[in-house]
Amino acid sequence: MIRAYKFLMRPTMGQQAVLGEMLRDHCSLYNGALQERRDAYQHASKTSVTYGQQSGQLTDIRAFDPARQGRWSFSSQQATLRRLDKAFAAFFRRIKAGDKPGYPRFRGVTWFDTVEFPKDGDGCRWDSTPQDPVTRVRFQGVGHVKVNQHRAVIGKVKTVSVKREGRKWFIVLTAEQPRPEPLPATGSAVGIDLGIASFLTDSNGVHVANPRHARKAAATLEVAQQALSRFPRRKAKDRTRNHRRAVDKVAQLYGKVRRQRLDHAHKTALSLVREHDFIAHEDLKIRNMIKAPAAKPDPGQPGSFLPNGAASKAGLNRSIADAGWGVFLAILNAKAESAGREVLAVDPRNTSRTCPECGHTAKENRPTQEKFHCRSCGHRAHADVVGAINVLRAGLVRRHANQA
Repeated sequence: MIRAYKFLMRPTMGQQAVLGEMLRDHCSLYNGALQERRDAYQHASKTSVTYGQQSGQLTDIRAFDPARQGRWSFSSQQATLRRLDKAFAAFFRRIKAGDKPGYPRFRGVTWFDTVEFPKDGDGCRWDSTPQDPVTRVRFQGVGHVKVNQHRAVIGKVKTVSVKREGRKWFIVLTAEQPRPEPLPATGSAVGIDLGIASFLTDSNGVHVANPRHARKAAATLEVAQQALSRFPRRKAKDRTRNHRRAVDKVAQLYGKVRRQRLDHAHKTALSLVREHDFIAHEDLKIRNMIKAPAAKPDPGQPGSFLPNGAASKAGLNRSIADAGWGVFLAILNAKAESAGREVLAVDPRNTSRTCPECGHTAKENRPTQEKFHCRSCGHRAHADVVGAINVLRAGLVRRHANQA
């Protein structure tokens, strides 16, 4: 299996400048390749440019610009071109599926924050000074950079990536390692219902509180964003020192919220994986859940619109994004795979409207967000617990069908 590791790097001031130049040049390569594809398609011939054609031009590009493009690893530049090719592949896939296309966009220097090296030893070398107690990674054109390695890397390193987050630099490794020994069986199965009032409710009636990290930081973020809004929009190189400080402050606050959300998701997922052999959850289409409501034109007044609940829906969308369901489910599946546990997604329709006692399904069974009262048999319970029980039952049925 493949596992990722992320470590903080400690580059010198000179190395930070060179790493910034590396990102800038890879960004320039990405944008140039995108422009070539746009120009070719806008031509009367409707020519399409492939990754293979653009990769074949790298030798000439490096020879023409040895001071910039010629400094960096050839394989890392190929990875940047593959990144653009994947963006176009996703664009055409969305068109075919009837989704919003989202044509690949040009990247600004501050947006392009990652460079990938597809193979350890080709343009980069992890643990480049093994005889030294300090871990270092070597990059072509940069040199040996100190790494704060806080845990051991198990397995063979496959890929190495450099990532910039604000003013910090990180290295992301992927390592191929044997599948770990599964955790001892507990004989327990559980269904979980994700929500807003409670982050998670399981079929045993346990509620995990929603930390609402973004809401707690909203006041501080508002002050920082107001301070940033006082500065006119400028390119990064033209910003004053105070402007840069305001940008960094907003980035630091958002980074803290993101890390808090990840920490909560990791701890919650780990608790579930340790306690249960089988975990069922709703197959939520989160992207569809946070779509803005469609406009409602007023037939009596052309050019006017009727209320469509956009303001209240925006508040709900912020709460869903703050909960981070997608991040949590991705972490849960990864931890379950490593621990030898089984995770199954089930259809979420009517899970909180179906009585677990008699099976009666009706919208009226859920009079409020928290209360469940069956109109057929009179069963009363917390609506989220009812949803979790029905999710577990549906998951066990699907599990049995898959094994049959």
